[in-house]
Amino acid sequence: MSQPPGPAYPEPQYPGAAPPPPQYPGPAAPTPPQYPGATTPPPPQYPGAAAPTPPQYPGATTPPPPQYPGAAAPTPPQYPGATTPPPQYPEPQYPGTAAAPPSYPQAAPAQPQYPTAPPAHPGPAPQYPGAAAPYPGTAPQYPAQHPQQAPFVPQQPVAPDDLDYRHQGRRMHVAAHQRGADATAIGQLATQVPSFLVSLAVVAAFAVAMFGTAVGWLVVLAWLASGALVFHRPAELLFARRAFKLRAPLAAERARLEPIWREVTARAGIEADTYELMVENSDDLNASAVAGHVVGVTTYALNKIPSSNLAAVLAHELGHHVGGHAWAGLLGYWYSLPGRIAWALTRGLARIAIAVASVFSAAATGILVLFMGMFVVMGFLVAWYITVPLVIAPYLLAYAGRQGELRADQQAAALGFATEMVQVLHHFQAEEDAMKAYAAARGKRLKEPGGLAKLLTTHPDNITRIRALEPYLPLPR
Repeated sequence: MSQPPGPAYPEPQYPGAAPPPPQYPGPAAPTPPQYPGATTPPPPQYPGAAAPTPPQYPGATTPPPPQYPGAAAPTPPQYPGATTPPPQYPEPQYPGTAAAPPSYPQAAPAQPQYPTAPPAHPGPAPQYPGAAAPYPGTAPQYPAQHPQQAPFVPQQPVAPDDLDYRHQGRRMHVAAHQRGADATAIGQLATQVPSFLVSLAVVAAFAVAMFGTAVGWLVVLAWLASGALVFHRPAELLFARRAFKLRAPLAAERARLEPIWREVTARAGIEADTYELMVENSDDLNASAVAGHVVGVTTYALNKIPSSNLAAVLAHELGHHVGGHAWAGLLGYWYSLPGRIAWALTRGLARIAIAVASVFSAAATGILVLFMGMFVVMGFLVAWYITVPLVIAPYLLAYAGRQGELRADQQAAALGFATEMVQVLHHFQAEEDAMKAYAAARGKRLKEPGGLAKLLTTHPDNITRIRALEPYLPLPR
């Protein structure tokens, strides 16, 4: 048998105990007590809700995401409502601060830029108009020439091309006589006759003494026939390479030289292939007419002077060839060479004899000198027709050489290069004046030929050559 529940009595309160919290109808379950050091439990997670962000503590920053090997650099965090960050502009420059260089994408290092043309000699580059300056005028300013410098290396031409190619692409009128012998060439040959006779005697005496009469005269005939090698092209080229240090032009040198040469020969009515063009490695403005078919020009003249002035120089050398000066001079030199060698040996033996006699006594020396003098006097009395020409031959040859230079200048002027030839001569004169001024600044004086020495020079002075060209120059306006 059950009994009805008794009345609910409150729990007894003991001393020191906290009273229990009041109970309200239908309250939610009480939250667990919060103990010191405990963290607030995370809020409940509902389906579809985003993951909660970690709590932020005062002074703490958001930790960076982990970096994995090979991963790209992390992008900056995107905040709600934020857009793509703006581009980075350079920092503003304030007055007084140095500007920082702009940062460009890393590029491959640029290759060094080298000059397209070789360095010119010190000195201002010449400025030439399209045509040659009328006379009178100042000489063209070529790059300075320095004799003492590094060995020359062939280089690309850098001089301006101002030549009037009036015959380019046109038919050429060929002259009836491609070459000849003017009065200068004939005079050179005539002057060499005494030396030729002495050489013939020397060669005959030596050949007969060494090989007997029959074979000796064959040697003499062979020596006489050897003069024909002057006109043999392979022998000429060999002589030019060995004696004058000439060489065949390079491709770039030939490309510049041949058009100028063809214009010069076309004006003269001469076939250009008649002559062989060669080059000399030299820093001097010069050219040469060698043997019978060779025209040599220096690398300085080829690369450093305008085409019109180079054409004038080549026309001058063509005048030597057309007038026969080159082959006449070489032929006379070849046939006089044995006599020159014999004379040099005689002088050497005489000096040795005098030196030996002076060791013993002054009387022996005097007797030897007297004997030699008597021998020379007897030579003048017995064979005066040979000894006298031999003594005056050097002066006659030098005079013929000076006349040949003037004739070659006139040949260049007749082809239309008078003004350009004068410009080249002005350049030569300016070089001489510069050398004199340099020597005077150092307290020295250049030794100039004087008296009879002037009569032995083979080239007239520049002023004389310019004065001889004046009738061919255009009149000043």
